[in-house]
Amino acid sequence: MIIKMRLGYFFIPVFLILFFSCLCNLYAQQELNPVEKYGRLSFKEGRLRDMRDNLIVLRGMSLFWSQWQPQFYNEDTVKNLRDFWKVNVVRVAMGIEHGGYLENPREEKKKVFSVIEAAIKYGIYVIVDWHDHHAEDHIQQSKEFFKELSAKYGQVPNLIYEIYNEPLNVSWTEVLLPYHQQIITTIRKNDSENLIICGTPNWSQGVLEASRNPLEGFNLAYTLHFYAGTHSAKLRDQVSEALKTGMPIFVTEFGTTLADGDGQVFYKESNIWLDFMTKNQVSWCNWSISNKAEASSALLPQSDSSDLNNPRYFSESGYFIYNRLTH
Repeated sequence: MIIKMRLGYFFIPVFLILFFSCLCNLYAQQELNPVEKYGRLSFKEGRLRDMRDNLIVLRGMSLFWSQWQPQFYNEDTVKNLRDFWKVNVVRVAMGIEHGGYLENPREEKKKVFSVIEAAIKYGIYVIVDWHDHHAEDHIQQSKEFFKELSAKYGQVPNLIYEIYNEPLNVSWTEVLLPYHQQIITTIRKNDSENLIICGTPNWSQGVLEASRNPLEGFNLAYTLHFYAGTHSAKLRDQVSEALKTGMPIFVTEFGTTLADGDGQVFYKESNIWLDFMTKNQVSWCNWSISNKAEASSALLPQSDSSDLNNPRYFSESGYFIYNRLTH
C-alpha cells in the first residue's frame, strides 16, 4: 500500500514535467521566424520546398525603385512587414538606370545591404532584384554586383537572387539565355544553393516561351509579372501550360491595378489571380511599398516606414493586400 502511494506520488510530477515540456516545445515552434522554420529553400518538380522537403509558398511585398523611394529601405520597414503584414519575404528593387546603380553603385548597394541585414535579423527571406529593362546591355555591371552580393551573403539561407527584373520584347534564346547563364555561373562560384529567379520575355510574362527551352542549373525559377487590370485569363492560361511542364514560377511582382501602376484597384481580377496562385502554390510579392501618388502604392502620400503598422495610412490596394496577407 505504501509502495503504491509512493509510486502514485512519483507519477504525478513526471507527468507534469512531460506535459509542460510538450507545451514549451509547441510554444518554441510557434515562435520560430520564417527562416528558422523553413531553412534553405529549393525547387523540386516545379514547386517550392523547405529544408524538410515540405511544400511552401512565400508571400510578401516588393519595395519600389530604390533610387526613388529610399525612405523604405530600412529595418523599420522589414520589421513592420514581418510583424504587422505577416510577410515571409520582401523584395528589394534596386534601380539600375535612371539615376540608379549605374550612376551611384555605392549608394544603391548600401540601401540593398541594409534591407538584407534587416531580413537576416528578423528571419525573413529577401529577393534582391536587378531592377532593369536592359540588363543585356549592362552585363558586366550585373556580374560585378552579383559576384559581390553572393560573396557577401551567399552563405545565409535568406537570400534569393532575381537577376533580371523585366526584359522587354527580346529573344529568349538569343538574348536572355546567354545573359542568365553568365550571371548564374557568376553567382554559383560563391553560392551553390540559394534560389535564382530569371526574367522572361515581354515584361516577364513569357514563361511559356521560356518553358520550351529551359535554363541549365540547380535551384532556378522563372519570373512572372502581371497587373490585374491589364492581364487576365489569356496570361493565366499560358502560365497553366508552363506549370504543366514542371516549370518553377515565382511572381516577384504583381499589381492590383493597370500595368502602369495607376488607375484603380481591380478587386475581382486581383482575387482571381490570388486564388490562382494559391491553387498552384506559386509564391508572390505585391507591388509596392511606396507612398507615390498612384493606385498600386500600398501607402498614402506623405506616409513613411513607421506607418506600415497603421491601416489608416494604407491605400486601397495596400489595405486589400494587407487583408489577404493576414487572413
